[in-house]
Amino acid sequence: MTTIDAVRLGIIWQRLNGMTDEVAESFIRSSFSSVVRENSDMAFSLLDPKGRQFIQTRRSIPSFIGTLPHTLQEILKVIPLEEFNEGDVVISNDAWLGTGHLNDITMVYPIFKDGQIIAFAGSTAHSVDIGGAPSPTAKDCYEEGLCIPICKIVERGVENPTVLAFLKQNLREPNETLGDIRAQFAAYKVASKKLYQLLEEEGMENLDPIIEEILDRSEKSMRAKITEIPDGQYSDEMTVDGFEHPLTIKCMVEIKGDCVTVDFEGTSPQINRPINSVMNYTYAYSCYALKCALDPSAPNNDGSFRPITIKAPEGSIVNAKRPAPVWGRHLTGHYLPPAIYAALAKLLPDRIVAESGSPLWNVYFKGNNEKSGKPFVKMFFMNGGHGARPHGDGPGCLSFPSNVSNQSIEQFENQVPLIVTEKAFVADTPGVGKYCGGPAQRLSFLSVADSPITMTIRHERVTYPPRGLLGGESGSTGLDLVNGKKIPAKAQVMLEPNDTATFQTPSGGGMFPSDQRYTKRIEADLISGILTPETAQRIYGYSASKTKK
Repeated sequence: MTTIDAVRLGIIWQRLNGMTDEVAESFIRSSFSSVVRENSDMAFSLLDPKGRQFIQTRRSIPSFIGTLPHTLQEILKVIPLEEFNEGDVVISNDAWLGTGHLNDITMVYPIFKDGQIIAFAGSTAHSVDIGGAPSPTAKDCYEEGLCIPICKIVERGVENPTVLAFLKQNLREPNETLGDIRAQFAAYKVASKKLYQLLEEEGMENLDPIIEEILDRSEKSMRAKITEIPDGQYSDEMTVDGFEHPLTIKCMVEIKGDCVTVDFEGTSPQINRPINSVMNYTYAYSCYALKCALDPSAPNNDGSFRPITIKAPEGSIVNAKRPAPVWGRHLTGHYLPPAIYAALAKLLPDRIVAESGSPLWNVYFKGNNEKSGKPFVKMFFMNGGHGARPHGDGPGCLSFPSNVSNQSIEQFENQVPLIVTEKAFVADTPGVGKYCGGPAQRLSFLSVADSPITMTIRHERVTYPPRGLLGGESGSTGLDLVNGKKIPAKAQVMLEPNDTATFQTPSGGGMFPSDQRYTKRIEADLISGILTPETAQRIYGYSASKTKK
């Protein structure tokens, strides 16, 4: 194999990064849905012919970049390399092969050079509507929408009319979903053009030496970081809201030499409600947590994850078997990074964060738009407070481990007969400590429709709040209201005209004891209004009369 010196590797690597980000932007800007265009609920990657991911855009969702390689590897079992043609696009949203639920559509596109596949462009995008009637009470995955098997949606550059017909017949807003899909087709062409240009300018026949060098260097970097941690087994156990009953997530992190194993043995069995996580999703978020804590600055690719093994008992809520309902799999999967960090907190106090107001909060609105005369299905994301960090407070409206962006209220109101009458931080909600968690936010939606709107919510941490770490206190729990009356956190509710739905997200947990908090930070909190004088006196023994205006 041709070797490449470090300087040239660095130059090509940066070019690949810029190219991938540019291609992702072309997808986002040409997409039809707000969930892609506003929330960036998507991913774009380049993978080699073996299905190994070697680069991805910085805008990618962690779960998507963690699951895309597995999806391509499963695709190659059904459609071998020799059965791909130039211009083909393969599609699937199978939860067990992809991101863990049907709403995420994954596609791959082979990039040929001299008759050989040199790479795959892969992408995933969330589709708010995937048919069916997604419900918090779904008993199996068949109730959750249309499952697209591995198939070619484009063959030799021509769209497959049968696949498109299946999609159109099962979607309430087919133009939006198909618009996003076709935006990815366009992005693939841009990726091919940019990659050919790079190879020509660098005088390279293919990417093989670059890919191998990047993956090997990333692996070495991660192994070196793991060896800095003392060998041993480190555990955590947490209780989560669950459905009718609380559930348990057990996590054991074993460090042995330059390898790390995460084992979720003892975690609660899967349930017949849609909060189960498939193994692919569990793997993605577990690896993501370790990557952030151990080696965040190295490239994020297949090589970084080679030293990591993730285990989970089959049939548990973190490795659910078909046909378990999985629509809200993030309600379990987003707990995995906090469990891993709690296990490693005493070992790595300067590399982890306290628990955030996550799993991600969102709400689905479904109804008829009187202005257009057409049905609508829209989703609104609401981030809770971020957990406190080892060297500073957690920000509000930003949750870990998801990096879904906040949404423009004006853009949302332009699409649905709803008005956002309130969006504000809530005082005295952050988990306190030397560093406090991000505050909760409260949002209210007023229905101005002439007919009822179906509202579907699937929220966690309304019973068990985000935990603080290393002496920091827990954040606040979340709350769901309609016209001021509390409703279940996992429910489908009819909003009548002039009804108001209000959501208060959980806040972030704190880090380190609160008696270590600096006076200047307490004063800043009082001035901003995020801390009231009464709470300052009760928690910190600080008199409001001392506050500088």
